[in-house]
Amino acid sequence: KKAFMGRELRGKTLGIIGTGKIGREVARRAKAFEMNLLLYDVVRDEEFAKEVGGRYVGLEELLRNSDFVSIHVPLTESTRCLIGQREISMMKPGAVLVNTSRGAVVDEKALAEALKAGRIGGACLDVFEKEPPVGSPILECPNTVLTPHIGASTAEAQREAALIIAEKIRRIVEGRS
Repeated sequence: KKAFMGRELRGKTLGIIGTGKIGREVARRAKAFEMNLLLYDVVRDEEFAKEVGGRYVGLEELLRNSDFVSIHVPLTESTRCLIGQREISMMKPGAVLVNTSRGAVVDEKALAEALKAGRIGGACLDVFEKEPPVGSPILECPNTVLTPHIGASTAEAQREAALIIAEKIRRIVEGRS
């Protein structure tokens, strides 16, 4: 039983990096669990923050005060290695990093070092710098949940993706790209 001991979410702080479509849905679900929400995005939507009972803060404040950090940003030049050794060192001892966005947003080597040293509590990754992550130091780390980029692997998500692609093709054929 002890091996399956978890942590209560109610009252814990979730830091959400990126409040686009997915980040917003994560925030809504966290609100249902009565979590405190810290939000970070280059574009702040104060109405949304009010809706979920969260507040926008700088990245450093989010990292220093969150029990869980969940990343939902696209990979761009400004987000590549957004979470590196410096940022990981700001996280609370025991904090958990969740990345379902793009692997290169997090410096895997720095994350692996922090996990092995016990500086943070854990990591949950559905994306990696290189996929598959053959030889990645993250594979040898304690306190990790690693999945092979399967976040959208449902029949419904695949059907929706197919419909979006079909619609884009139709627009191109009709000259309305």
